[in-house]
Amino acid sequence: MARLRFKAVEEAQSRQPVKVEIPTGKVTEYFSSNTFNDEVMRAMLSPEAYMKVTNAIKAGDKIDREIADEVASAMKAWAVSRGATHYTHWFQPLTGGSAEKHDAFFDITMEGKAIEKFKGSALVQQEPDASSFPSGGIRATFEARGYTAWDPTSPAFIMFNDAGTGTLCIPSVFVSYTGELLDSKTPLLKSLSALDKAATEVAIIFDRHVEKVSATLGAEQEYFLVDKALFNARPDLIMAGRTVFGHNPAKGQQLEDHYFGSIPPRVNAFMVDFEFEAMRLGIPVRTRHNEVAPAQFEVAPTFEEVNLACDHNILLMDLMRKIAKRHNFEVLFHEKPFAGINGSGKHNNWSMGTDTGVNLLGPSTKPKESLRFVTFLVNVMKAVHDNADLLRASIASAGNEHRLGANEAPPAIISIFMGAQLTKVLEDLENKEIVSIDKGENAYIKLGLNRLPSILLDNTDRNRTSPFAFTGNKFEYRAVGSSANSSQPMIALNTIVANQLIKFREEYDAEMAVHEGKKEEVIVKILKKYIKESKRILFEGNGYSDEWAEEAARRGLSNVASTPEALKAYLRKDFIEIFEKMGVLTEREIHARYEIELENYTKKIQIESRVIGDLAMNHVVSTAIKYQASLVQTAKSLREMGLEKEAEPVISIIREISERVAEITKLTDAMTEARKKANAIDDVEERAKLYGTEVKDFFDSIRYHVDKLELIIDDEDWPLVKYREMLYIR
Repeated sequence: MARLRFKAVEEAQSRQPVKVEIPTGKVTEYFSSNTFNDEVMRAMLSPEAYMKVTNAIKAGDKIDREIADEVASAMKAWAVSRGATHYTHWFQPLTGGSAEKHDAFFDITMEGKAIEKFKGSALVQQEPDASSFPSGGIRATFEARGYTAWDPTSPAFIMFNDAGTGTLCIPSVFVSYTGELLDSKTPLLKSLSALDKAATEVAIIFDRHVEKVSATLGAEQEYFLVDKALFNARPDLIMAGRTVFGHNPAKGQQLEDHYFGSIPPRVNAFMVDFEFEAMRLGIPVRTRHNEVAPAQFEVAPTFEEVNLACDHNILLMDLMRKIAKRHNFEVLFHEKPFAGINGSGKHNNWSMGTDTGVNLLGPSTKPKESLRFVTFLVNVMKAVHDNADLLRASIASAGNEHRLGANEAPPAIISIFMGAQLTKVLEDLENKEIVSIDKGENAYIKLGLNRLPSILLDNTDRNRTSPFAFTGNKFEYRAVGSSANSSQPMIALNTIVANQLIKFREEYDAEMAVHEGKKEEVIVKILKKYIKESKRILFEGNGYSDEWAEEAARRGLSNVASTPEALKAYLRKDFIEIFEKMGVLTEREIHARYEIELENYTKKIQIESRVIGDLAMNHVVSTAIKYQASLVQTAKSLREMGLEKEAEPVISIIREISERVAEITKLTDAMTEARKKANAIDDVEERAKLYGTEVKDFFDSIRYHVDKLELIIDDEDWPLVKYREMLYIR
């Protein structure tokens, strides 16, 4: 194993940047060139078909079969002309990623001749095996039928393989034969529809021309890069996506010299490559930089409509994995692949915009618009306050459990950062009748209403310890894990905000019936009440501190570190009622997703436990015993030479190795027994709880002794690639 390690290190150190073929022309000339976009549809479809498809995209109108046939014919012609030979419904089952089954564009006639074939029926619907994907008990093994159906709101695209041929990918939803939702996309679309209706009803209070509200998202994707040879020499990275052992190197991130530093040449070539490919797929990536930890980086896109942004993020992650292999890298999306340095998140920057071009969370210099801004801001605050446990559940996972509250990422306590100035505005709105705020460095906004305060325009600091922070014209949900499908937290956020906006509109209508003609006063009265009811969730300080945990407890805010405990929120009656009221998920679908999340958590901890046992006993302990044997011979030789004093340090090392090997063996055996005990439990909830405590509790203890042995055993004998060899890309 040590030989494999040194061979991998030598191979990694000899790498040179891979030459990337840069497309000629401007970005605008190749952006979205591999998507069946609006420009392509306008050119290839009849006016009637084009109108039908655009109406389906904008208003959700149904596309009839005749139009579907025309669209399918145009899609096929376009895709084949660009080198595609197959097509697939690209969907997002409850595995956290995407799925696809490729079918060729051709068929065989009765005469044995090959013909190109792709009908509207194939475009609109396909039938993958629903029993082979997680269903939470909705589908039994023998009940295999499920359906994927085309989602026209997300453009079809072509993915090319290394052979140069392409597959037409058709974004689709996935449902069971009996109609239950089995994917991440369908409830996301439903939550967006619910938010659209609720937000529009509030927006028209301020502007009667508003007909639609769309949620927008920009997902900042953090990731690590490891050389492929070094990755393949670490079984834990292969099997679990993270290193279960590894002592911190002398130099980690303490000098803070990696963040925003010069991008290593090999990494830059990789970034350029996947960015070009992403642009061709219509993914608007625009930011790249080194992140805080060594070997950690980030890519960020321009804001898009939420459904499209979620599709693009999943597609981007898949694309990055494929392109990384060209550059002899492996991409790590695990939330905590290395101990002792920062893990990775996926900051979800969320806002709402109208079809009239207004960002509803954007401050304004006009009184009426400022009141609208405060209205939507406070309603989001109220929604998060009342449903914080549901938001926490939406980001709960085995990987994210390593980050939340680990003094590097937002804590498991859901709180909102507004910034000092905006917090003061809310306090004044709650407590005062007439307010004036001194003008700061940035321009302030005068509402022009004597019962409302002035609001500063983008005059707030940022707080990287906050899980849910207002950042000028949007909320940044920082607590989302890097490997997550953003659909999950977006489903929760869209749904609770929609529910809250409906409540606001109902209260507004009831008050207006009594106080007719005094719209501003009615709105302010309701907002004052909301601020008073939910202000305890506002926090401006250090979310990493012990003091905040204590303060949050005094405020009555939840602090749920355990994933199984956090997931229980899905089963709360009030949350189930919200999902059903908004038409997003049924009670049965929620229970199924809860069970799937628990099973996923259990299986990941189980895999890590098995990897730990394998590496500890078959790699580390065996190596330690062999090294110890050589030390015994050394000590024996020294004693035979009469060098008793000189033999003592060697004997001390031998003794320490013996003690640590004994501890590793004892703890590993106990962990195995705990795993057997957990596996014998039929109840999925209890089994997950046991894995999260009685099994997982052994991980750090075993690691402690293994990492100590790494410092003792000769570097030439140590079997696992070390952190210092993986984290510094040459």
